[in-house]
Amino acid sequence: MSKLGRFKTLAIASISAIALAGSIAVAQTVTNNQGNSQGTHPDWHGRRGDHKGFGGMRDGGFAKLNLTDDQKAKMKQLRESFAQTNKPLFDQLRAKRQELRQASQGGTFNEALATQKLTEIAPLEAKMMGEQAKLHQEMLSVLTPEQKAQLDQAKAQFKTRHSGMRQRNNQ
Repeated sequence: MSKLGRFKTLAIASISAIALAGSIAVAQTVTNNQGNSQGTHPDWHGRRGDHKGFGGMRDGGFAKLNLTDDQKAKMKQLRESFAQTNKPLFDQLRAKRQELRQASQGGTFNEALATQKLTEIAPLEAKMMGEQAKLHQEMLSVLTPEQKAQLDQAKAQFKTRHSGMRQRNNQ
């Protein structure tokens, strides 16, 4: 593979890793602002999660659905179970990403090591994305049909607002 091809592969994998890290953060803090502004991830000591981010959709839009206390409790239980069940996977990903960062430390870039680590990270990220999708589906099952309709409407509005921003940025 040519150097340019490897660089493109590395760049795409790096962007994917960043996107996944963001989605992990979202999954860890979904509706966490309801009475607790601290993140649930053990490495996020003291970081506040009270900003909206992502245009208010940071929590998947659930916070605006007027959840009942029972629904809030079920959502919290789902998040906690997700965090506990997937802690080994989070830990593996964190370790592999640290190893990847080491590939470019010291002013030199070890392309072979970076490629190896990206190859090791990819299946872990895919598994995490699958687990996050399951969590999202479980959380949706807690909602009433009316709340699901509200959520769909909020997502459509979010996409409309952000597609306009993308178009302006591309001009």
